[in-house]
Amino acid sequence: MEMNCCMRCGARLTLRELPGEGMIPYCESCGDFRFPVFSTAVSMLTLNPEKTRILLITQYGKPHYILPAGYVDKGENAEHAVRRELMEELGMEALDLRYLNSHYYEPSETLMLNYSVTVEETEPTPNREVDSWRWFPIDEARRVVRPGGLAERLLKDWP
Repeated sequence: MEMNCCMRCGARLTLRELPGEGMIPYCESCGDFRFPVFSTAVSMLTLNPEKTRILLITQYGKPHYILPAGYVDKGENAEHAVRRELMEELGMEALDLRYLNSHYYEPSETLMLNYSVTVEETEPTPNREVDSWRWFPIDEARRVVRPGGLAERLLKDWP
């Protein structure tokens, strides 16, 4: 998505060369370059302590299993967002979390920060955002996730 107006003052942006960066949107009114702004979210491979099963969910009336995920709030670090989203969506506490990788998801202009999270293999207490959930053996999880989705990409390379 191309930025046309300054996010600070609303003035029309022009392109100006920034040495080493190329043509960057520039606000004549503020006298500053404006770099792209996008959302940041976290997603979680939610695993039992033995790392043999993964918790997948369905949401918003869609039929495919996906990973729990959510947006990072302003001023929040990604690790806190992982713990918060897991508690909000599933009522579960992270015992351990590890950063895996990042992926830019172009349709929603979101930088996804992907984590593996270990939780007790208990029954979640989902909120209204979660339609259903289920623990899957890793191999089965690879078969049931949404084709072409983030979960498929992460599980493909999971040990």
